[in-house]
Amino acid sequence: MTYAITQTCCSDATCVAVCPVNCIHPTPQERAFGSTEMLYIDPKTCIDCGACADACPVDAIFPVDSLFGAQKEYAGINAAYFDDEDPEPVDDSPNFHAWGEPAFERSLPSDFAPIRVAVVGTGPAGMYAAEDLLLHTNAEVTLVDRLPVAGGLVRYGVAPDHPATKKVGDTFARFHTHPRVRMHLGLEVGRDITTEELSAHHDAVIYAVGASADRRLGIPGEDRSGSISATTFVSWYNAHPEVAPDTIDLSAERVVVVGNGNVALDVARILVSDPEALAGTDIADHALAALRASKVREVVLLGRRGPEDAAYTRSELLALKHLAGVQLVVDDHDPRIGVTIDAAGPKDKAAVLQGVTRAEADCSVAPAPGRRIVLRFHSTPVEVLGGGSVSAVRITGASGEVEVPAGLLLRAIGYRGAPVAGLPFDEATGTVPHERGRVSGRPGTYVVGWIKRGPSGGIGANRTCAAETVGTLLDDAVAGSLPAPTGAANAFRRLARRRNRHVVDARGLAAINRAEVARGRSDGRPRVKLATVRQLVSTARGNRWRVPR
Repeated sequence: MTYAITQTCCSDATCVAVCPVNCIHPTPQERAFGSTEMLYIDPKTCIDCGACADACPVDAIFPVDSLFGAQKEYAGINAAYFDDEDPEPVDDSPNFHAWGEPAFERSLPSDFAPIRVAVVGTGPAGMYAAEDLLLHTNAEVTLVDRLPVAGGLVRYGVAPDHPATKKVGDTFARFHTHPRVRMHLGLEVGRDITTEELSAHHDAVIYAVGASADRRLGIPGEDRSGSISATTFVSWYNAHPEVAPDTIDLSAERVVVVGNGNVALDVARILVSDPEALAGTDIADHALAALRASKVREVVLLGRRGPEDAAYTRSELLALKHLAGVQLVVDDHDPRIGVTIDAAGPKDKAAVLQGVTRAEADCSVAPAPGRRIVLRFHSTPVEVLGGGSVSAVRITGASGEVEVPAGLLLRAIGYRGAPVAGLPFDEATGTVPHERGRVSGRPGTYVVGWIKRGPSGGIGANRTCAAETVGTLLDDAVAGSLPAPTGAANAFRRLARRRNRHVVDARGLAAINRAEVARGRSDGRPRVKLATVRQLVSTARGNRWRVPR
């Protein structure tokens, strides 16, 4: 029996590190690492030890014999990655895949003095950086986040019906109470404190603030009511405190989603899923109520290019194919679409659509009975129509222009970084200029994650990104080029409390977690999230403080 990696793979390569026979690829040392959709286990060389499954932070690895339903396809997907090779033992060793030469990229002197490092942002990028520092150095780490709760993308970006992916948050949570960690949640750099003040109290500062803005379509009518970013929609169903419960109106029968990446598939899936299937997740209470009353029956996803160039991963599309009670349809309006799908080989992304219903979907009329998702490739929106709010979207393609009646338009065409107060910013790329994570012209200042490399790569990609940034920081520390802090750690704590008396610490975060889990327990849910800043702060303080709305 062999093991296989499945849909929820985060590609952070924890499994690679524990494999005794080097059967998981690509490894971080290989060129393909970071460019494949997931990692793969070679069934010919796996020795069934289970070490990878034990180490996986997102429960993505299972014995092939235990796979069921849609997961069965992953046995073939893993095997197909190695189809072009017939492994032979390397140099009479028991390993079928050659190990690379040992690399020791860091060398800290034995008398390396403790340094104080602030990490701004508690999502995956920031927490991978904090983990690296805490496990491999004697650094003291200050965690800062503008929201009064930790988690970032794991809490507010992962779809509620992907609970295994959210488990990576448990890996990060163990560092929240680390003895060398101090936590200041609800403290915003640029509002409550300046970048200069943060730097003055630390040897180094790592900014892991992500890409909070969304890309715009740049077409007429885009700002009509009912035309919103998929980022907002995702935040809405994840109970983000900055998105009001009444932000989304689901009174129309059809929704148009522009984009065909994983976020586009996420929002489409949530819109047409059986609400009762979501009732056992941590979806926001207000979102669950809205979905139960929803009139949405059809979601049309617009992709500018063909199925061979779609941005979604095969694993997310496979999940869509097996969505209970929902028909998946490929709009066959362009002859190139069918030709591409039929000619696709087993490793091609378009091959996943083989067997999916293909028909020329008439989206100019009311949706047919039932629930369905329509994939319309080679289509570009050119105008959002309506009076005060969205009533239709005009799109263009090989068959000319067509108007698609819809009451909601979601933009899912990518994220974009926003300027960080006090730091340089590249408007063209939406990132902070840097060299291997070191911010240009700002000694002791570093970046990691999407604000460093742009909005590319999933959760696991941040691990190698963080390793590079932390490596650069440590090189600077050893070279003596970090500016010495002028303020003590306790002085920063007092400054933070003085600037914002509602700052949440690790004890307060634990109180929030207990309260949310307790709220969910009575409903058979993993948790029911607190959805406002006031609720979060009040719960963190044990309801002993009067908190402004």
